[in-house]
Amino acid sequence: MVDLYGKVSEESCVQPFTAVALQECERMNILIQEVRTSLKDIERGLKGELPWNEEMDELGEAMASDAVPQLWSSKAYPSLLPLGSWFSDLLHRHRALHQWVAADFTLPAAVWLGGLFSPQSFLTAVIQTSGRKHDLPLDKLSIHCEVTKKMPDEFILTPREGANICGLYMEGGRWDFAAGCIMDPLLKDLHPPMPVICLKSVLSDKVDVRNSYSCPVYRTRQRGSTFVWEFPLKTNEPPEKWIIAGTALLLQV
Repeated sequence: MVDLYGKVSEESCVQPFTAVALQECERMNILIQEVRTSLKDIERGLKGELPWNEEMDELGEAMASDAVPQLWSSKAYPSLLPLGSWFSDLLHRHRALHQWVAADFTLPAAVWLGGLFSPQSFLTAVIQTSGRKHDLPLDKLSIHCEVTKKMPDEFILTPREGANICGLYMEGGRWDFAAGCIMDPLLKDLHPPMPVICLKSVLSDKVDVRNSYSCPVYRTRQRGSTFVWEFPLKTNEPPEKWIIAGTALLLQV
């Protein structure tokens, strides 16, 4: 990625979604620069052009065991992937971000939520954009989720209101496309993909919580500190069933 602040107007910079994209570019630049620099250093160290040090030792040992070096992970995002898959994932994230920026920061038809360094910032931007548009106090707004019946490649246009997100998986349950609600998981299908989810911001006191489960969203299967948000999803079963089952949405599996 490159420095892009000179390519956007001052007015665009303060738009919530554009601000998120710029912050993502900053963090991507930092991570890629770290990866490049450390790989060049270890190459020069192997050639005898630089004195070998403890940092190079740690980097080499991690790479030899197909693990992500701590030097990189500290500047990245929560991930349980081995090094090879992690690097492929990094390139995928870079491409997705580049496409967003190349389209003059126009919000994609469906945003890969798990591909962001800070998915929380993006979800907050959904609320901020709606609050500004309708002149509503942000602390009175909540996110409403409408699970569609389509996958990302079936979306072409950016929604007029809110944002479409993709790339989520369900654990401890599955989304039934026909019934439009959470159902029991199928055998051996541990992490079925979710269809595109349309996010909109609504007044909190207008949210209908009947027949819904506040489904936690996590960045990885490790859960815990990787918690992102809670999405209200439709269910024909008591919410307690899914709480006991540990049903959750994951951004990476």
